[in-house]
Amino acid sequence: MFLPPQFDSPEHAKALMRAHPLAQLVSVDELGFPFVTPLPLKLEERGQVCVLLGHVARPNPHAQYMAARPEALVSFMGPQAFMPASVYPDLQRVPTWNYLTVQARVRARLLEGEEAKDCLLKQLIADHDAPYAAQWRALPEDYAHRMLAAIVAFELEVTELQCKVKINQHRPESHAAMHAAYAQGNEAEQQLAQWMQRLGLVP
Repeated sequence: MFLPPQFDSPEHAKALMRAHPLAQLVSVDELGFPFVTPLPLKLEERGQVCVLLGHVARPNPHAQYMAARPEALVSFMGPQAFMPASVYPDLQRVPTWNYLTVQARVRARLLEGEEAKDCLLKQLIADHDAPYAAQWRALPEDYAHRMLAAIVAFELEVTELQCKVKINQHRPESHAAMHAAYAQGNEAEQQLAQWMQRLGLVP
C-alpha cells in the first residue's frame, strides 16, 4: 500500500490486528483475479515469526486458491472516520479521511486432521467466546465431527507486515480541534481520539 513516512507505524501493527481481528483475506483465482473472504484471524507469535490462524467453510473456493497459490494478502482495518476541513485554523485546506490499517503478506498452509482443526477452533473460541468452550466439548461426537469436516483450517505465516496510522500527524495546527471533534463523535471517532492521545498528538 502507499505508505508515506509520516504514517509508517509498524510498532502498532500487532495491537491493531488483535483489537480488530476481522480481516480481508485476498488471494487470486485461476484467472489471476482477486478473490476476497472476510473472516476473523487470530495473531499468534512464535518467537520472531507471526502466524495468523483461521478457517473458511469447505465450499468456499478460497481454500483451493490457497493450496494452489499459497502467497496471499491480509488486510485489517482499525478505526476510521471523516475529517472536515473546519478543524484547520485557516481556510485554504481540504477535508480528508483518517484511518488505521495493517496489511500483511502471508504464506498459507492448510491444516489436516480433526485434532489440528479442533485445536485451532479452541484458540478462536478462547478469544471471542470463552464460555462456549464447555459447550463445544460437550457436543455429541458425531455433530462435532460434522462441524470439523465442514471447515478448512489454515495458518498464514506473515512474511511482510505494514502498518499505516493516518491521523493527520503532520498537521499539528489541527490536532486540538480534531481531537475535540472526534472525542464527541461516534464510536470510531472516539477511538481515533484515543489513538491521538496514545500517539502523543494531544495531551
